Amino acid sequence: MTGQVIESFPAGHPRGSWPADEFAAVQRAAGRDATVVMDLESDAFLVVVRQGESR
Repeated sequence: MTGQVIESFPAGHPRGSWPADEFAAVQRAAGRDATVVMDLESDAFLVVVRQGESR
């Protein structure tokens, strides 16, 4: 499985991961397999779309 980062949100945001979670939810509603992961090196929440999964 591979993935593509489609958006990045700073971890220091006053609302925490909520903006990333909300963006991922919109992507899932549009049919994309989006998830939120934390990138410790960049101190950011990343929204990742999974690619290469067999369905």
